[in-house]
Amino acid sequence: MPYCCQCGNQVAASDRYCRSCGTVQAAAGSQSGAHNNPQSNPRLDDFATNGFWNTRNASRLCYFPWLGWVACVLVLATQRFQRDYEVRFHAFQGLYLFVAWLLVDWVISPVLRMTHYGFWQPMPFMGGGVLHLLILAAWIVMYFKTKRGEHYRLPILGDLAERTVAEQRGGG
Repeated sequence: MPYCCQCGNQVAASDRYCRSCGTVQAAAGSQSGAHNNPQSNPRLDDFATNGFWNTRNASRLCYFPWLGWVACVLVLATQRFQRDYEVRFHAFQGLYLFVAWLLVDWVISPVLRMTHYGFWQPMPFMGGGVLHLLILAAWIVMYFKTKRGEHYRLPILGDLAERTVAEQRGGG
C-alpha cells in the first residue's frame, strides 16, 4: 500500500489526496511506470520518498530531545534535502536548540553554582534547571508543531536558522 508523500500515512493507490494532511498524491498512472522499470525497487522508492525519511519526519526528528542533533546533521549532509528550505530550517533551528542546551549545561549552570546566587536557591532545580526545562519545552512544542506541518519560528533561534538557510541558498 502506498504512503502519503508529505506525512507518511497510508493512502489507497486510487486516492488523489491524503486523508490525514490533504496533500495531493501522485497519480496512479505515474506510479505504475516506476514499477515497470526493472532497475527501480518500488519498496525502496516508497520508503525513501513516502516512508520514514520524508520531509515531515525529517523535520520532526530534528527536535527529538538530546538526540535530535544527529538527525539535524544527517539532514544537512544529505543530498536529498539540499534544496528543501523547510527541512533545512528545522535542522538548523534544532541544532541551535541543542547548542543552547549545551550552553546552559556547560556554562550557565556551573557559573550559577559557583556564585552566591546558586547557593541561595531553596531548590537545586532553580537557575540552570529552569533554563533546561524551557529548552526541553521548546523541543517538545517544536516536535508537535512539525508533526502537524506548521512552520513555527522560535524567537531568537528561528531568526538565526532562517538567516543561515538564506545565506546557504545565496552562497550555494
